[in-house]
Amino acid sequence: MRLQGKIALVIGAASGIGYAVAELFAREGSTVIASDITTPAQGYPAGIEAAELDVTSEDAWAQIVSGIIAKHSRLDVLVNNAGIIAYEPLHELEVKAWDRMIAVDQTGVFLGMCEAARAMRGRNPGSIINISSIWGNAGVAGAHSYQAAKGAVRNMSKNAALTYVGAGIRVNSLHPGFIHTPLTDAQAPDLNTVVIASTPMKRGGTPMEIAYGALYLASDESSFVTGTELVIDGGYLAQ
Repeated sequence: MRLQGKIALVIGAASGIGYAVAELFAREGSTVIASDITTPAQGYPAGIEAAELDVTSEDAWAQIVSGIIAKHSRLDVLVNNAGIIAYEPLHELEVKAWDRMIAVDQTGVFLGMCEAARAMRGRNPGSIINISSIWGNAGVAGAHSYQAAKGAVRNMSKNAALTYVGAGIRVNSLHPGFIHTPLTDAQAPDLNTVVIASTPMKRGGTPMEIAYGALYLASDESSFVTGTELVIDGGYLAQ
């Protein structure tokens, strides 16, 4: 029960990493509000409250966080996990596609941190966990807009960590390598094979392996951890 009594908002929780985080947090004693633009076909386990959220909407963010405060009196943990991915190289990238990527993967994180900081400041210590990627740390051919957004999440997290350290709000980024999720399963098999072959452990990770990293950052065990990057990638960035 490492999160006993904590109120956690998990974004992008309908599948993959977000679903695993919501499930694990609830199992560890947290009251979990699981949010996405869709609901999981299998539903959520007991103890998880479902909510819809468009992460690109400032009003929607304000509404969901104010609702949590009204019902639970506080917000202890935010996991910013919503995201999309695309692989266009710079010279093929259209502004419309760029804007969509930045809106979901970067602005969504910005809006979430804004509302969480307002909810946590002056009330209680809190933990904000922003899901970035190994492509937020290192270069990759193509995927220009995705890498731009995930790199921004990395530095946005550091900025917020330093800005709110005096308020007791910890902010960290979590950087998965290749993880088997519905998002990656829908990609071209050849692409997945290349990334897995380049991973020293020679396999993809599971959503629950990322969820345990988020659990550590959400728990009081990481009380001296802020502004850092937790990389869970099977050794990829060690090369």
